[in-house]
Amino acid sequence: MSGRRGAAAALDRAAEAAASTVISRYSTSFGLATQLLRGVVRTRTRSVYALVRVADEIVDGAAAEHAVAPARIAELLDDYERRTEQALELGFSTDLVIHAFALAARATGIGTDLTRPFFASMRADLDVSRHTDESFATYVHGSAEVIGLMCLRIFATDRSPRPVEPSPELADGAQRLGAAFQKVNFLRDLAADAGERGRAYFPGIDPGALTDADRERLLDDIDDDLAAARRVIPALPASSRVAVRTAHDLFAELSRCLRATRASDLMTTRVRVGNTRKLLLAAQALGTEAPGLIPGRTRP
Repeated sequence: MSGRRGAAAALDRAAEAAASTVISRYSTSFGLATQLLRGVVRTRTRSVYALVRVADEIVDGAAAEHAVAPARIAELLDDYERRTEQALELGFSTDLVIHAFALAARATGIGTDLTRPFFASMRADLDVSRHTDESFATYVHGSAEVIGLMCLRIFATDRSPRPVEPSPELADGAQRLGAAFQKVNFLRDLAADAGERGRAYFPGIDPGALTDADRERLLDDIDDDLAAARRVIPALPASSRVAVRTAHDLFAELSRCLRATRASDLMTTRVRVGNTRKLLLAAQALGTEAPGLIPGRTRP
């Protein structure tokens, strides 16, 4: 191997390790799910989520806590998008997280048709505090559905040397699963979004006056999305099927917990699934979607 090729490989591995570190510092649920992905699919999925996580921190987290002015936050987000698109073109970035994302994206066919809606939704969080039906649909598409589509491209491509185009049925399931995840998080984070950020995502609903009927209607919509996504999980490659089933089941459990919580309490309580329950759901997903990996188990 030449010195130049060796340097490129070293940078690639360092970038992927950096992306993995970013994710490990945040969501335990996502960390658990990605552990169930196999091979390059795991690495690439973590690289996508690391870029998404950093963009979210620019908008909602670390930037503001470091006393960055709102106008500068918008500039930072624009710059992050510009550098992401440059990396998609060149296959290289001096930012390790962006470099890791570009590696995953170029290998699996993720392009600006997916990144631009994502950054548009992140940008909306800077100046949109209440949504209409139309702006809500656009926001959910950019902030969640396209992430599902990015992950699906990774899953479908698996170890293929060229990007593999997912089927329309899988694409619909990926979008609906992403939408369900986002809407569950809107309900879980109702207090923080309304109280700390002054946002009301669900159209026509005042978070401080959420009723049990409102909650039920929102959860019915979420459960419809989850059911549609669940139907296509068996069609996913083996390298991603258990992880996606686990993530689906974790959010289905969150939906059940939200139904059991009074609407008025959602402004003071963030619903969670305990770690023991998460591990049980992961084990059940493994037994259902990959029974051959468990001694003595076969698919019914």
